[in-house]
Amino acid sequence: MTLEDLRILVAACEAGNLSSLARELRRTQSSISQHIARLESELGVKLLERHARGVTPTAAGKALKDSALEGLDAIEFGLRRVRTMTHGDTQTLTITTGGTTVRHFMQGAVVRFKRAHPTVNLRFLPANSTRRCFEILRLSQADLGFVTTGDPVRGINERTVASQRLFLLVAKSDPLAKHKRLLLKDIEGIRYLGLSGSTTHHGAIEQAALERGVQLKPEVVFDDFDTARIFVELDLGQAIVPAVHAYNFAKSGAVKAILIADLPPISIGWAFRRWQHLPAVAHEFVELMGQDCRKMQGIPGFELV
Repeated sequence: MTLEDLRILVAACEAGNLSSLARELRRTQSSISQHIARLESELGVKLLERHARGVTPTAAGKALKDSALEGLDAIEFGLRRVRTMTHGDTQTLTITTGGTTVRHFMQGAVVRFKRAHPTVNLRFLPANSTRRCFEILRLSQADLGFVTTGDPVRGINERTVASQRLFLLVAKSDPLAKHKRLLLKDIEGIRYLGLSGSTTHHGAIEQAALERGVQLKPEVVFDDFDTARIFVELDLGQAIVPAVHAYNFAKSGAVKAILIADLPPISIGWAFRRWQHLPAVAHEFVELMGQDCRKMQGIPGFELV
């Protein structure tokens, strides 16, 4: 039994599919299966149940996975400390998040963090969806993710920071700009500029529209809100954006943001593997972000949780 065997077991239980895990790790499926088989042979017990849709852990597999995950995170935490103490290795804090999050939420925290920790490498891994952030965290490629929070995901823990209402972003010349509040039924048939279907925001908007019998078919699809804003400013359509983005965009004077009253708010916050195993600099960055979020409480539609 090796640490790599245990790492593969944890990843397999969380992924639920050996072929997709192999693609993520850039290995063959047979090599993934060999790690599982070695564990099962040594322990004399079946750890994974194979079925048409993938794999699920047996009772023994879940027990070993839970214990292994706790131990592996603790080992990684310990190794980081030893490397820093003995070799003077430069510490790195890696955060995965959406491409525009740094601009709209983290600028102040980044500046203050780097002033306090000039020798710490601060690394951002952009991801175009919360699901992709989770994949990066599961593979231990990042310490933290700033994501849309919601339904529990295997192997990932969350701390919700705030909720955001959703606004329709329109050009100042748009006839809809005269409204102060809108309902989904009021915007059916707009020239909708929508986010990619892989994003949590897209799913939430689509579900709410479906429940109300409203069709919102995107004419153009984007991966981030900043790109959508450019096309709104050019009066090529309308986009649905969260409160902080809406507030920042409207400050330019070229667009107006109108609350969509019957769209449910979206929750945002931190995602991670084990809170207690995060390095001290990660906890500090979270606190700095919290300070900035507290300053945002005056933004319409933004509410701390």
